[in-house]
Formats: sequence, C-alpha cells, structure tokens
Amino acid sequence: MDISQVYKQTVDYLYAQLPLFAKQGKDAIKHDLTNTRKLCKILGEPQEQFKSIHIAGTNGKGSTSHMLAAMLQEAGYKTGLYTSPHLVDFRERIRIDGKPVSREWVVNFVEKLRPVTLESIQPSFFELTVAMAFAAFAEEKVDIAIIETGLGGRLDSTNVITPVLSVITNISYDHMDILGKTLPEIAAEKAGIIKPQVPVIVGLQQAETERVFFEHALRNQTVVYYAEAMWDMVRVGQNARYQYFKAVHRAKREMYDLSTDLLGSYQQYNLRTALAAAELLMSRSEFSSLSVDKAMNACAKIKRLTGLRGRWETLQQQPLIIADVAHNPAGIQEVMKQWAQVDAGQKHIVVGFVRDKDVAQALSYFPRDAQYYFTNANTPRALPSDELQALAMAQGLQGDSHPSVTEALNAAKEKMTDEDALLITGSFFIVGEAIECMMPEAVQSTFPFPGI
Repeated sequence: MDISQVYKQTVDYLYAQLPLFAKQGKDAIKHDLTNTRKLCKILGEPQEQFKSIHIAGTNGKGSTSHMLAAMLQEAGYKTGLYTSPHLVDFRERIRIDGKPVSREWVVNFVEKLRPVTLESIQPSFFELTVAMAFAAFAEEKVDIAIIETGLGGRLDSTNVITPVLSVITNISYDHMDILGKTLPEIAAEKAGIIKPQVPVIVGLQQAETERVFFEHALRNQTVVYYAEAMWDMVRVGQNARYQYFKAVHRAKREMYDLSTDLLGSYQQYNLRTALAAAELLMSRSEFSSLSVDKAMNACAKIKRLTGLRGRWETLQQQPLIIADVAHNPAGIQEVMKQWAQVDAGQKHIVVGFVRDKDVAQALSYFPRDAQYYFTNANTPRALPSDELQALAMAQGLQGDSHPSVTEALNAAKEKMTDEDALLITGSFFIVGEAIECMMPEAVQSTFPFPGI
C-alpha cells in the first residue's frame, strides 16, 4: 500500500475515532485543557521548545496568522504555522516555512500515539491536532510558531503556550452558544489568551470590548496595543493580482507603499494588525532581522510563502468565479461590500452554511438581485439546502436548492455567460469542496507538497 493510501486511512481514523467539531459541533469540545496538557506531557512538552505568537479573534485570525508567518519567513526565520480548519488536505493545518508536514510524518505520529489516544486520554480531534503541531514544530526546531486558536481562547486547546506576543484581531458575534451572547462576554473568552507580561495587539478598538481587554491586561501586568493607533491603511488601487495601499505609521508619520496578493478589501484590517504585531516583534533582540521593509515585501507574496487560500480567491477569470470562506454575519457583510463593486452582467451566488451560525442575520447582507444556488457541504453540521432556501426566500433571495456543492456549481455554470460573475461563500466546507470540484489539478499542485 502506498503512502497516500496509508495517509488517507490515518486521517479517516482521526475523523472516525475522535470527537470532531466540524461534525458534532459544540458536543466535540472539551471544556478544559486537561487532555492537551496530558498529550504535551507524553510528547515531552514540545510547546516549551519554541517561541510562539498566539492569535485569537472572531474574523481575520487565519489571514493575520498567514501574514505574520510570511513576514517572519521573509526575514529568514524558520516559521511554524498552525491554523484551522483546512480546506482540502488535513496537512494544511501544520506548516513549516509554508510547507505542510509530510504524509509519512502524520502517519508515524498517529501510530505512535494511537494506543494513548484511544485507551487513556481519548482526546478530541482538535486536541490531538494541536499536540501534533507542537510536536512537529519542536522536532523541526522552528525559530517561531504562529498558533491560531480554534474557537474562543480561554479554554481553547492551543492555550497551553506562553507566547512572546498575543494578538486578538476583532470581536463580533459568532459561536454565541459557546462563547457568550454579548460582545463583552465573547471578548472575555478571547482575552483568555492574554498571559502575564506578554504584550497584546488588538486589531480593532471597540467601545463594547475595550474595558474587557484593559482589565485582563491589568491583571496580567501587561499592555494592550491597538493596531489602528499604530498603523493606518489607505487603499489606492487593485488589479487582477494585487491590491495596493499606502501604509502610514502614525507615530513616525512615515508612509510606505504596500502591495498584497490577497485581494479581499477587508484584508486592510488584517494587514494593519499584522504590521503592528511585526513592529512589536522588531523591538525584541531575537527578531532583529525583521524590518518594516521586509514585512512590506512579504505582503506581496503571502499566498506563495504560506499557501493561504479561500480568501477572496479568484478560481476562474472568465466568467469570473470568486471564493471566500466568510461564514458569520460580520464576515459576510465585508465580503458583500466588495461583491457589490464587482462589474458583471448577471451575478450568481453559491452559498451554504453550517447550522450553528446566525444564518438569518448573515442572509440579510446578501443582495436581492443575484441568482442563488443554495447548497450544503458534506458534513453533519451543514444546514440542509432546502432549509437554507426557505430562510433565504423569506428575505427575498431567489434561487434553487441543490443537495451538493458539485451540483450547485454545475447548475451555476450552465446559466452563466462570459460576462457573468459567481461568488462561492458561506463556510470553509463549501469553499473547500468547490476548490476540489473546480480545480483538481490546482489542488494537486498546491496541497500535496513533499512536506517537511
């Protein structure tokens, strides 16, 4: 049996045997850090063997994580990156200098821990993948690892690290059945990543959450820095490959030309946060090779350096097909602002959500003049396409229901002319399946790297 088959069996085993949030929702979540600590102890405390940056937030934490990883890679640091969920290949979650760990490494790790995971600890899928990432980064002796939280912060499995810097991108409504019903309650969960004397960057200053972060920082004898007080971003243009900004350092009153290969207009907020984080890192002697110029240079090649996908990504030029993983009301609102600026004949939207989102609120931001293809991804958490269609029609959105992403895409393509445009959005699962369906050759060339 070749390694690709063994690898598939191993990943299938992880999905089948371990509680998985993507399938079970909040029932898969362990409400303490005990299992993660047990796994780390068995592995020799790998999380203590590398420096780290911890990133939480409602939206933008994945993009910000990739931006910071690109900046550190550009400065010559061996950089680990742990993010979730993945789009196509499980190994997207664990990268070193942009390359995912090898299939062989994943297989060997799981085989080594299999008796422990089943018989003794019985961790969740996420707990095991966090430990797997820590082990990979320690084994490869990375200089720095960017660690993205999965959900929340205080009780997130990643919250066993003591980073050199904590980052909280923003706070909006998501996972309210787990994190809280108000913005201050959600902020308090995210603020759980704040550690004693570890500085904190907050991407967006919000009146409702400002006091929460101040009090957490005070208790931990540290300082909160707001990215928008440090950097200002002025968008000055865009073409098919880049968007262009003037990045203004507020304190020094210096202006830089910044181009980025991430085309979502909402990325200006994440760029600001990443630049602020990079600036704090520059003040530390161990990151003296990082500079503003290198950080700016990295922004132009984030996708190439890190492999980031699914953020306002052009899958096809004519007719235009764009995919974005926005999956909650705040994210959808930003995407729809940019979608409104797309010049096209008829606009088409393939959309699907998972059940635990505020779908009705998200749908309120969708335009009524588009042709819709309501669908659901192949996951138990998916909101069935006919239920989504009923919710959408109640808000004046018109379209047919399709039982799979492939069928929805095929239906859209049949109706589109070269002057039309299609947006695929609503969840990571929808976008991941769309990429697999539309771009099998690109998937093969992008994701199955030889690995580390």
